[in-house]
Amino acid sequence: MTGLSGVPEGVPQIRRGIGAIDWHRLTWQMRRSPLAVVGLVIIILVLIAIVVVPAWLPIDPNRINLRARLAGPSWVHWFGTDEVGRDILARVLHGGRISVGVGVFVVVVSASLGTMIGGLSGILGGWLDTLVMRLMDVVLAVPSLVLTMALAAALGPSLWNAMLAIALVRIPVYVRLARGQTLVIREADYVKAARVFRATPLQILRWHVAPNILSPILVQATLDLGAAMLMAAALSFIGLGAQPPAAEWGAMIAAGRNYILDQWWYSAFPGGAILLTAVGFNLLGDGLRDIIDPRQKARS
Repeated sequence: MTGLSGVPEGVPQIRRGIGAIDWHRLTWQMRRSPLAVVGLVIIILVLIAIVVVPAWLPIDPNRINLRARLAGPSWVHWFGTDEVGRDILARVLHGGRISVGVGVFVVVVSASLGTMIGGLSGILGGWLDTLVMRLMDVVLAVPSLVLTMALAAALGPSLWNAMLAIALVRIPVYVRLARGQTLVIREADYVKAARVFRATPLQILRWHVAPNILSPILVQATLDLGAAMLMAAALSFIGLGAQPPAAEWGAMIAAGRNYILDQWWYSAFPGGAILLTAVGFNLLGDGLRDIIDPRQKARS
């Protein structure tokens, strides 16, 4: 017999453990972590800039004005214009939606699939666990950027294919992380009790393992947001990601490299946007790691 929650009746639904998140404690400690606060402020400002400001800025990022071609920063065009007179400020703000969206998509897909695969592998064990981990080792043995470039080239140059390639390459990171946490949690008494009451591996993963490995997954996901953005920008820079006239930060840097000596603003502003956003996510991730696992901070 199973309860309304889907867990067999009589099984203790203990969801807190070594990796569970105490949200009240986390909120309180966030105020005492300068890294996390600075990172969070940066991310909030970036999100306001790319979500709210474009609604107030009545400038089409793809509007061509050849009379203002390659104009430097001014009161009319704060970030200058590109080779066809498009306003770079508008393109940076609209492009932020694409770049940050890429990071969110990659993290959601890779973290979801990786956590499920790693959790089930750790719960089931045996030959399946060995097979999964050897496959993950093979993927991790290849430099991530090289493998991502190969997958993106095989799929064809487009933003969606680049996002898919990055997500696939990042899955093994979450598989190993989830599996390592699961190997500890599966020895807990409440997991053993769930097995006695014939709970399925999916039920154990959902009700006992997933809540208790959420904190390290959250930290890794926060750090990966910046890494995914940088990787997407790199693919766009070499022509395997976003295609013209998309206002993606990496593609804008690639288009401006031919004018870097005289029209520095063309590549500088989208490059600065990537740097600022990536630093914000990394600071937030480092701060969360120190809060959730103080021992990691002591060892470093």
